[in-house]
Amino acid sequence: MRELDEMGPIDYLVIEFPESKLTGQGMPLLLDLVDRKIIRILDLVFVTKDADGTVTAAEIADLDGDGTLDLAVFQGASSGLLGPDEVEEAGTVLAPGSVAALLVYENTWAAPLAVAMRHAGGQLVASGRIPVQSIIAALDAADAAEATSGKG
Repeated sequence: MRELDEMGPIDYLVIEFPESKLTGQGMPLLLDLVDRKIIRILDLVFVTKDADGTVTAAEIADLDGDGTLDLAVFQGASSGLLGPDEVEEAGTVLAPGSVAALLVYENTWAAPLAVAMRHAGGQLVASGRIPVQSIIAALDAADAAEATSGKG
């Protein structure tokens, strides 16, 4: 792993696919982000949650059933940040019968800024994400309020 002082912020995502329906549709986009050095994949693990609630790490596989390994480029991508405890924790947010991609990545696009801020004595004290669903709901509420006030 690169020198920690030179790294950008590190994020994780747990992306659930109900009923274990993986298509691989997003993989070319993920590869494009890596190829353009916007992100660097540190870990990629697939997690399944059986109907009885059993959570297991799954092998990287042929997602779309075309006979080729869709994620071969990520096979072995493991920084050591994800272990059995993290897989189990990710499983707690999954619905029974689903599969999820657990992705840990470095935001390489932000590395120069992060390094400069650290060298200037700055430190990240809070971070967060606003889910798209929340943005849509807020915009819909604002539109509805505007319409009822007679301004729209």
